[in-house]
Amino acid sequence: MSDRSLFFYGTSGRSALLIHGLSGTPAEMIFQAKRLNRHGYTVSVPQLAGHCQDDAALLATRWEDWYVSVESAYERLKEETDEVSVAGICVGGALGLVLASRHSDVRAAAVYSMIFDYDGWNMPRWYALAPVMSLANVLPPLNRIQFEEPYPFGLKDARLRERLQSKSEVMMDGALTHMSLGSLRQMRRLVAHVRDVSPSIRQPVLVVHSTEDDMAHPRNSEALVKILGGPTELLLLKDSYHMIHIDKERNLVADRTASFFDAAARGAAYLSGKGLDGSLYGKKQSHNVTPQFPNGATK
Repeated sequence: MSDRSLFFYGTSGRSALLIHGLSGTPAEMIFQAKRLNRHGYTVSVPQLAGHCQDDAALLATRWEDWYVSVESAYERLKEETDEVSVAGICVGGALGLVLASRHSDVRAAAVYSMIFDYDGWNMPRWYALAPVMSLANVLPPLNRIQFEEPYPFGLKDARLRERLQSKSEVMMDGALTHMSLGSLRQMRRLVAHVRDVSPSIRQPVLVVHSTEDDMAHPRNSEALVKILGGPTELLLLKDSYHMIHIDKERNLVADRTASFFDAAARGAAYLSGKGLDGSLYGKKQSHNVTPQFPNGATK
């Protein structure tokens, strides 16, 4: 098995651990990695256990195995840099929160397109079967049931979407084009754990979501912000779908992540900013907040 993990040395003494999504690949984080690296960050993008192979390899792993990959990358960054922050897309963001809950020296975290439920506008009805996934415990063959990811594949950027469809884009080399019930079961186990540990997370957390997310409604990120135990900010995008780390606003995502991590490194007691329309996006200094949505967004 080839290891597709990425690593970029920076100049600031700070580092960022970037985590790809479920059934994804480290290469999908390349835009974010290079942009953060230009901000001076050393960047590590580990390949999660069971990924970049085939469905059987992924089904042989649990979310705890994926976390071991994150932990290993974190330990290396701790040895080579002064401080570590973590960011990830969807399942990767959830794994980053688990890391923050177990290591108080993680400086800050960023979560892109958080999913507790697949309830976006383009999700087929079979996602409603998620609550009965426990049946696979007694009927293991159910774990192999596959669901193809529906068009437009989480991407609003039509040109990038066409390149991915033609398989001419190496950015997604090694990614699976479908989800298996067993992997979705592990995702649900992971986010249930995140719900449990979120109140103990005291580090600053940036939560980024698109109001047009086709896979997960923004209420997922709103729910996360409400249960986190430390200062949070919610940044709502307006021109992307689910894959915000590679979609039309990818540079904004990376730059905002870098500035958030920089502020955390300076020990900023109050982190705040402006949304794309100039409105305040969810800021808090105390432990609980109801995010402020831009006009036109839905809850």
